[in-house]
Amino acid sequence: MSRRALNDLPPDTFDDGRAAEVEDAEEADVSLTAEPSAEIDFDFEPGAVEAGTEVIRRFWSTLPLSPGVYRMFDARGDVLYVGKAKNLKARVASYARGQAHSNRIARMISQTAAMEFVTTATETEALLLEANLIKQLKPRFNVLMRDDKSFPYILVTDDGPAPQIVKHRGARRRKGNYYGPFASVWAVNRTVNALQRAFLLRTCTDSYYENRSRPCLLFQIKRCSGPCTGEIAQEDYATMADSARAFLAGKSNAVKDRMRSEMQLASEAMEFERAARFRDRIAALSAIQGVQGVNTQGVEEADVFALDEQAGQFCIEVFFFRNFQNWGNRAYFPKADRSMTADEVLGSFISQFYDDKPAPRVVLTSHTIEDGELVGAALSSRVEYRVELHRPLRGERKNLVDYAQRNAKEALARRLADTASQGKLLAALAQALGLEKTPRRIEVYDNSHIMGTNAVGGMIVAGPTGFMKQYYRTFNIKSEELTPGDDFGMMREVLQRRFKRLVKEAPRNAPEAAAAAAEGGAPEPVPEQDPEAESFPAWPDLVLIDGGKGQLEAARTAIAAIGVEDVPLIGIAKGRDRDAGRETFFVPGKPPFKLPPRDPTLYFVQRLRDEAHRFAIGTHRAKRKREFTKNPLDEIAGVGPSRKRALLHHFGTVKAIERAAYEDLARTPGVNAATARAVYDFFHAGA
Repeated sequence: MSRRALNDLPPDTFDDGRAAEVEDAEEADVSLTAEPSAEIDFDFEPGAVEAGTEVIRRFWSTLPLSPGVYRMFDARGDVLYVGKAKNLKARVASYARGQAHSNRIARMISQTAAMEFVTTATETEALLLEANLIKQLKPRFNVLMRDDKSFPYILVTDDGPAPQIVKHRGARRRKGNYYGPFASVWAVNRTVNALQRAFLLRTCTDSYYENRSRPCLLFQIKRCSGPCTGEIAQEDYATMADSARAFLAGKSNAVKDRMRSEMQLASEAMEFERAARFRDRIAALSAIQGVQGVNTQGVEEADVFALDEQAGQFCIEVFFFRNFQNWGNRAYFPKADRSMTADEVLGSFISQFYDDKPAPRVVLTSHTIEDGELVGAALSSRVEYRVELHRPLRGERKNLVDYAQRNAKEALARRLADTASQGKLLAALAQALGLEKTPRRIEVYDNSHIMGTNAVGGMIVAGPTGFMKQYYRTFNIKSEELTPGDDFGMMREVLQRRFKRLVKEAPRNAPEAAAAAAEGGAPEPVPEQDPEAESFPAWPDLVLIDGGKGQLEAARTAIAAIGVEDVPLIGIAKGRDRDAGRETFFVPGKPPFKLPPRDPTLYFVQRLRDEAHRFAIGTHRAKRKREFTKNPLDEIAGVGPSRKRALLHHFGTVKAIERAAYEDLARTPGVNAATARAVYDFFHAGA
């Protein structure tokens, strides 16, 4: 039996296999005796590891022998690592014995200033909690799943007289049949559009449906059968809805065969227009199947995970198969230390992937997951069926995994090529702007408003892999002292808020902060992070301002007032008539200059500026739209969605609520006396 199976130790704890073997938790004797000849491959100060080891020893001495989750913190209180254990005492002992760790584990130990623990009843519960905490806290030394968005589903409703087909995200509160997940919104929209043509189901909201007096445009273009105005009998509409459910449930051939029979009968009866309608509906269904790529014959429901590793980076391609159909795929690029093995990365990724979504009955993987049975048991505990985690070696399942792995390899190759191209552009930008080093993090700022109203600032971030949208930020302009439309004042406010927070959360004087923490008893962490660590820097290497000399000066004075003077600032002013290609660059202390019109570096800067412009304008429009649709009831404390709905249902409009007497408000079903008084006082405060 392997020491990890016995002791549940991480794979990079010991090289000589001296881990304590725990057969029975009550008889476990976990020793912290260190080998004097143990050597650690340091690229930093060994003393820091010794200090971290002493911290871990203090926590180890009081730990139980039960399952649980542990967290390691640095001197600033940031979470370094979250791990699970079948035996907390044995697992933590592996970090404190002083034996040969990998560089990644040694760096982690050297920065550990504190630990926290949560005991659980079973190892399965510990695995679930670990995945949840990793997604919430995003520790530096864990495998981190990026681009974690909820997947869209198709919903065929069953809570009204005429079933509706819609795109759905989030909790499944509405009654009906859910089909998915689909890999992208584009795949859902494409499928819904085709299903509209094939089954003529409505997509309108219930309120729109209930208030129609004549069919809408969708009926005219043959994408809805018009149940709202009785253009089709309810029984016939229900039959078409059942056919749509059958098609989405995998009975596509039976549905198409039935349509072909109907088309043939209509043709024989010389009802050629009706036959043509069936022909078009069959073509719509064929279009859905035609773009699905590979489909399955013997795998009804499965998710396929395939991992590829190149140049120290990982790509995991996920395919979704439901009802014998391919419902799309998505590539993920998790953040993981290059010293981690493929099965470690894949196992941790799968645990996080299903943290907020149900797993299918079968999960196929390209690598053997060491804790596969534990992960399967954890996923099964969340659903009403058994989840099988399996690495196939032959047959159709193996073909599906191979297909996914080819896609993972191609996706990672494209990403590496894009990163290489991006690296060349960043290097060329550094040369063109006279920077001392190639920037890894570029921040671009822009403001958007209309005559000073709904003013917002936007910050976009670019790095070696392109636009880093997870780091984008918006700033609602809050200062009441600004003159409406004062672009310079808005830029000062945005930059001050950004860099004040940056100085507070990621101070550059890390050695001083570490020394202060050491005086309080915590070990001094490593001042500089390992150069091989792939963490994205918090501080920008270059700040681009969408504006000329005035905007640049406003930005410079704003961050100088905070004490930040070593961040390069560049202003980009559009040319005459705002023509792209004639931009002027402003650098503090240097004369303005232009780049050649066809210089790739200029095109790269234009892309950065246009992205900042797009982001700021989009944020401004969203804010303006919210203001237009703002309801006065939203401003009243104690009036939530249910009571607001009750008031509007009873009175009809906000104007009617405003004119209502207190007694009328109190008689509204679902509204108590306190809420009625709050609403009445809000509208009659000055009376």
